[in-house]
Amino acid sequence: MSPDKMVYMANQIATFFKTQPGVDQAEKVANHLKDFWEPRMRDQLRAHVEAGGAGLDAVVLESVRRL
Repeated sequence: MSPDKMVYMANQIATFFKTQPGVDQAEKVANHLKDFWEPRMRDQLRAHVEAGGAGLDAVVLESVRRL
């Protein structure tokens, strides 16, 4: 998957969970990534974060740390 598309998709997930009640949005995003993204996609996201995480929402960055 292209890095731009991956960032867009991850940020969309974060945007959704930021509208939900509670303060555990990063945990909810992490759970979504575990449940619905295949391992290669999660590995690509981790690598992007390790390379600086350009373009990713802060909630996504925190959720990747929880994976």
